[in-house]
Amino acid sequence: MSSPISGGEREKLVSKLPAHLQQALKVRAAQLQTDMQDAVAGGIQAWRDFTEELPAVNTAGADSFGTYLPEGLYEDFKADCRERGVSYIQGLAQSVVLWLADHPAGIQATTRRIIVCNQKGGVGKTAVSAGLAQALAEDPTAVGAATGAGIGGLRVLLVDYDPQGHLTHQLGLTAIPAGEESLITHMLHREQAKQSLLDLTIAIDGDRFGGRLRILPAAFDAFLLDSGLTVFRGPRHAALERALASLEDEFDVIVVDSPPSLGLAMDAALNYGRQRDDEKPGASGLVIPVEAEDTSAQAYGMLIQQIDSLSRDFDIAIEQLGLVVNKFDSRRGYIATSSLDKWKSLGTPPVLAVVPDVKEQREAVRKQRPLLDYAPDCEQSHQMRQIARGVKTP
Repeated sequence: MSSPISGGEREKLVSKLPAHLQQALKVRAAQLQTDMQDAVAGGIQAWRDFTEELPAVNTAGADSFGTYLPEGLYEDFKADCRERGVSYIQGLAQSVVLWLADHPAGIQATTRRIIVCNQKGGVGKTAVSAGLAQALAEDPTAVGAATGAGIGGLRVLLVDYDPQGHLTHQLGLTAIPAGEESLITHMLHREQAKQSLLDLTIAIDGDRFGGRLRILPAAFDAFLLDSGLTVFRGPRHAALERALASLEDEFDVIVVDSPPSLGLAMDAALNYGRQRDDEKPGASGLVIPVEAEDTSAQAYGMLIQQIDSLSRDFDIAIEQLGLVVNKFDSRRGYIATSSLDKWKSLGTPPVLAVVPDVKEQREAVRKQRPLLDYAPDCEQSHQMRQIARGVKTP
């Protein structure tokens, strides 16, 4: 629909646009000191002038979006959409993607999203999530040139998406009680939320992180998330993205510690980590902790099936950034060493690091301190930095 504003010089566009494109548009327009309405108008004009067929944009989970266009442009745009056989929402999304491509900011505008996942419990997802986030946020000057070069210094959000809340507890915090506002509220009942998600995040102590590392704690009622998503009216697989979109301009990287599950909540996490239309391959995706034993390989196969199914259903690209062979101990003999060789032989995804099973991680958990703050020079900390180097933006 369109409605004239005073003076008749502009008219209102009311449509829908995916949350991540709304966020990217807002950030890029601010970076370039451009009015958003001028950016949208420029994108629509570029779309109308573009003669070749454009690739379809994934518009799942599109939210309401409104702006003002020069008078007459919206009607011309809708006529072009009908002629090209695309929906108004698709045409608008393609227009915004065109504008973003034509107006680079010189930096990666899209917040990177790293999903740490494996449906098998006990493989160390929480330890890898926390260690990777700490390495990405760590002051680069606090580590030696050989171990810290090229990583660190980023604004990082850790999301405890596991209803068990191990990540929250291990950092000395308490999960959000059932019934209080949390990530789950913003996913399922966003219209009832009275607090911003940013207000629910907590800074993680540690001089090495300089206030750059925050956590969104777990919620006790997250155990009900799958059943809540079953009756959710919106696109279920986009629920996590819609909730976290408001945080993306506050952080360079968001690391999600996922539950040991293959349910609807995991679909939402995998979708959140997909490659977006406006970002480079390898910028976002999955980090998968595994162990050097046979049942871990079986669980990995089940995760791959879920990734493939979701990718086909919604025509999206979900990249596996790499594997982390966790809690490795060569003294366990042939099973451990041969399994490690098999993981390495995959080639794609690569093995980002082999994290040894030594005491410092367990000690840090007991003391409820971040590993890289408690034992920054231990081998486990070095391997967490190795993971961070492995997922560095290409």
